[in-house]
Amino acid sequence: MILTFFNHELKSFWRSRNTGKSIAVKIFLGLMILYLLACVIGLGVVLDKLLEGLFPHDDLVVAFCGILLVYFLYDLVMRLQLQELPTLKVQPYLHLPIKRNKIVGYLALTAIFSVFNLWPIILFTPSIVKIIAPENGAMVAWAVWLSIIAFSIFNNYLALYIKRRSNLNGWIFLVVGVLLSLVVCGDYIWHLYSIQHVSNLFFGNLIKMPVLVVVPVLLAVVMFFVNFYYLKANLYLEELSSKKAEDRKSSTEIPFLGRFGHIGDLVANEIKLILRNKRPRSALIMGLFFMFYGLIFYTQKAYGESMKVFVGMFMTGIFIISYGQFMYSWQAAHFDGILVSKVKFKDFLRAKYILFTAVSTVAFILTLPYAYFGWRVVMIHFVMYLWNIGINTTVVLWFANFNQKRIDLSKGASFNWEGVGASQLLLSFPLIIFPYVIYLPFYLLHRVDIGFAFMAIIAIVFIATREYWIKQLSKDFENKRYKIAEGFRNK
Repeated sequence: MILTFFNHELKSFWRSRNTGKSIAVKIFLGLMILYLLACVIGLGVVLDKLLEGLFPHDDLVVAFCGILLVYFLYDLVMRLQLQELPTLKVQPYLHLPIKRNKIVGYLALTAIFSVFNLWPIILFTPSIVKIIAPENGAMVAWAVWLSIIAFSIFNNYLALYIKRRSNLNGWIFLVVGVLLSLVVCGDYIWHLYSIQHVSNLFFGNLIKMPVLVVVPVLLAVVMFFVNFYYLKANLYLEELSSKKAEDRKSSTEIPFLGRFGHIGDLVANEIKLILRNKRPRSALIMGLFFMFYGLIFYTQKAYGESMKVFVGMFMTGIFIISYGQFMYSWQAAHFDGILVSKVKFKDFLRAKYILFTAVSTVAFILTLPYAYFGWRVVMIHFVMYLWNIGINTTVVLWFANFNQKRIDLSKGASFNWEGVGASQLLLSFPLIIFPYVIYLPFYLLHRVDIGFAFMAIIAIVFIATREYWIKQLSKDFENKRYKIAEGFRNK
């Protein structure tokens, strides 16, 4: 039956109306993967030399054992962001008299064929041959190699399980992201423990007692069956949809928005669109992850205050940038309905402004703990928060009138260039350059505080004159609406 599923997927691919485009995308992705594969092979060949340079005072075996769990921690983070779920491929079979175990087994087995499971084998095998095998023998080398494969499979199914649970409850992904961030901070910033030491403790004992390879193998098997039975319990569309319906009802009925009347309803609908669909939801989740972006720069003395302008703008406005750059592609599927509805486009724009302001406000509040690095950091964040809701929001909505590429909301964000066009590339330049056009002259004159005050004043003026900008954006949209609608109709 598994071969039948695979055969049907091949036929579905070749018979698709977008086969030409899909082949071009897959060729491009294939070339990228081959390039990365070559890089990983090269890194694996010289890994022992790199370890000698990075850990000159440690034994090479100790250094190698110490990096393994560190790698798998970051491997899990990358999988949560980039690895796709093989879930929609078997939906046409759910109403047929096919046993659940066969469908779930197909989903579980196809999940193993991920490029993420190939990286550790290619990266660490040369070092196992050159470092572990000569001193400890073939049996120990095989045990280490098998444990690496087992940890990779464990990460594979753990990431899939978290992402599937997150489809029903988005808070799970957020909690996992916070926990992973705390684990990393606990080691590299707060120095409460050492992941490298824990890794060396396990793999060092594994070299002495190869029987310990049973531990990662059991973890992989347990995670496989946890994923298997969760899929089996939630396989049918009726069960998934009923659970999602309950979650949506509890998460999108926001009484506060009722105060804004018709515009509040539009904002609520936008929130529902974000929470119910993969790609816009990933933009929100990515924004939450980037709240830790400041830890990269604020902990390094090499970065000056000018970098804080960029970081502050990025953290308080990442949602405006990542979600706003695809306006109005998120509504592409029902854009014709919007054009003929009674909804005034000015109200539509007001709803966008309210949404961006609300999310950016929450983002600014989440960055308040950066006061640990000084209250001046909070001041810069506040100025850039005003800049985002005043100027960047207007710039993003203006560029939206040039976007004519539709987006399939159900598709994930990783390796997905649907809806990406020239307007998205051009949008990044004014968003990054405009703040520095104001800031740098004052910086060169050593009047930085006056520069920040001037930026805040300009942002407040834009906020105060928002109705004027809404009117101008609406006029520009009226001239381009039919061209935008025609672009959204092209699938």
